[in-house]
Amino acid sequence: MLFAFAILTVLAYWGRAGALGGYLAELITLAVGKVYFLAPAALAFAGISLLLSFRKHLFAAAFIGAALFLVSGLGLIELFFGNRAGGWLGFGVDWPLERAFGFWGALVIEFALFAASILIAMDIPLWRSRKDDEEGVLVGAKPDAAAMPVAVPVVDIKEKGSASKRADGATPAANGSKVMVGAGDGEEFAIAKRRMKSAYQFPPLNLLNDDKGTPSSGDIRANANIIKRTLLNFGIDVEMGEVSVGPTVTQYTLKPAEGVKLSRIVALQNDLALALAAHPIRLEAPIPGKSLVGVEVPNRSIALVGLRSLLENDIYQQSAAPLLFALGRDVAGAPVYANISKMPHLLIAGATGSGKSVAIHSLLMSLLYRNPPEMLRFIMLDPKRVELANYQGVPHLLTPPITDPKKMIQALRWAVKEMEKRYEMLSGAGVRDIAGYNEAALKRTGAKPEPGARVARSADEVSGSREPMPYLVIIVDELADLMLSFPREVEGSVVRLAQMARAVGIHLIVATQRPSVEVITGLIKANITSRIAFQVASQIDSRTILDASGAEKLLGNGDMLFLAGDTAKPRRIQGGFVSESEVQNVTKFINDQVELIPDQTAETEMFEPKPGIGLGSALGEDDEFGDGDEDPLYEPARDTVVKAGKASASYLQRRLKIGYARAARLLDLLEERGIIGPGEGAKPREILLKSAENPPDLTE
Repeated sequence: MLFAFAILTVLAYWGRAGALGGYLAELITLAVGKVYFLAPAALAFAGISLLLSFRKHLFAAAFIGAALFLVSGLGLIELFFGNRAGGWLGFGVDWPLERAFGFWGALVIEFALFAASILIAMDIPLWRSRKDDEEGVLVGAKPDAAAMPVAVPVVDIKEKGSASKRADGATPAANGSKVMVGAGDGEEFAIAKRRMKSAYQFPPLNLLNDDKGTPSSGDIRANANIIKRTLLNFGIDVEMGEVSVGPTVTQYTLKPAEGVKLSRIVALQNDLALALAAHPIRLEAPIPGKSLVGVEVPNRSIALVGLRSLLENDIYQQSAAPLLFALGRDVAGAPVYANISKMPHLLIAGATGSGKSVAIHSLLMSLLYRNPPEMLRFIMLDPKRVELANYQGVPHLLTPPITDPKKMIQALRWAVKEMEKRYEMLSGAGVRDIAGYNEAALKRTGAKPEPGARVARSADEVSGSREPMPYLVIIVDELADLMLSFPREVEGSVVRLAQMARAVGIHLIVATQRPSVEVITGLIKANITSRIAFQVASQIDSRTILDASGAEKLLGNGDMLFLAGDTAKPRRIQGGFVSESEVQNVTKFINDQVELIPDQTAETEMFEPKPGIGLGSALGEDDEFGDGDEDPLYEPARDTVVKAGKASASYLQRRLKIGYARAARLLDLLEERGIIGPGEGAKPREILLKSAENPPDLTE
């Protein structure tokens, strides 16, 4: 619009904008005098500064800078030329300054304003501290590094035009009541000024969409009065407190009178919903860290939380934690982040269409925006075959997204072996975790990886090259499909990784749309303490995920309850939204800059048949060979039964360390080849081949 208005003023000057344009030209000439074209120049200047302003709090600065640019420029022209050369605006600026400070004083002031207008509009810093450039926290610093947590102020009864505006003003020194952002002891919010250089170029934030819409909660004061009056009708006296307008819900806080049991307020939840004509409402009694009760009422119109606004925030930009990701915004509109290293594993569950896949994409986008392939690798298990297909070819992938359930089990078992190898490396290096190992590796080499250098993919390569060890994040998009088919193998691998993999930088992100005890078993829940619950159908499902009710009252579309491992109660968050087109744009940007040469080393090691490897019965050994002629265990099975003089499935299982299905198939193959006789009920099979060197003559 600014550019269009600038063009319109130029056309009006030449008489090409009609009658109204003529009046506009006369008005501008009267205001700016002989320098008519300074007006469209100021409008274009404002438009350019707005285009360069990626954060919303810079928009006002752009207009202020453009206005200063216009009036200070007109004042300078009036100062030098006089006779209303700068129009009435220039005269109004220059005349009082020149009378008060003289020619030279007015010149200094007006020139300072002109220079300040450019600095303000373009957000140009006057200087940069050299100390800030030289000092900083390395990615992978030790866990006991001192760092101050970041706090976000909670605003009183003020409805913001956008949820992101509330967080942009947050500073580490903010006063007033504060909400701690993220989980952990604060290490993830340390300032990081240096990063490992590589050929990887981080995607620009303009590939993502910003917040959309404005939350509207209706008449806030009327709703507060309704809540107070409804509780008073049931004999409960309360004092209403502050109100926080979030992107999805508005939280009304109240303080019960002394002697009032919280259970009485919680029991009136349906009565409050009836009085407010809102459903569903959720009570948080009490709010953690406060002597208040929160009543969360759905907004009449919601705001879409864009991932871009979360990634632009200083908390994310200045954090040193490589695995920090954006969760969304809480009920006060403050941004919420979490560190996978602190979790160290995450369970995501909820009904179909509640926002699980979007949450996974948001997590992956957050990690891709802050980690090069040298520092982070992914293994993606995608039983649905379509959810993670857009990440095909991304250099962070250790192997293409896996859709075959049998290969998924092999990938989990490979991750267990990788974990054991990494522990051996940590023991040999004399460090306790991956952060200490990477710090020691950087000190030992004394140099950072060259751009375009080959990336280490496993512990074997890291050990041989003495390179920093990359983090490994395993994404399981749908746990239910695997658990229903191969419960023992999946549960064994997941539990072992969840118990031990944190120190070596291997982390699990497990999602499911079936929150039942058959899928989310007791062992899995005990070892994955950080959980996200989206909208579910019943209170039973909510208790299965969180061990608490509340998820059945969520609104869907990214509305979640986040339970961190170090907190007792879940926290309500509106998740950041990232569309499929945004994911495609980011992955295309990454893929276009990398000439990816397929490396089959890790994939071959991960999926090659290895008898005897696994946790209990190995699925890959049971069913990975469709044709018995190609089974490498045929010869060992034949020699085993011939030497022992007996043949049974259980005997082959014990001797060859394989599963029952594969042992039974080997018996069928031996029978077809004439090595053993057919089964005769409880009687043992007859061994037709007395020596492995003399196969039977089947033509007799």
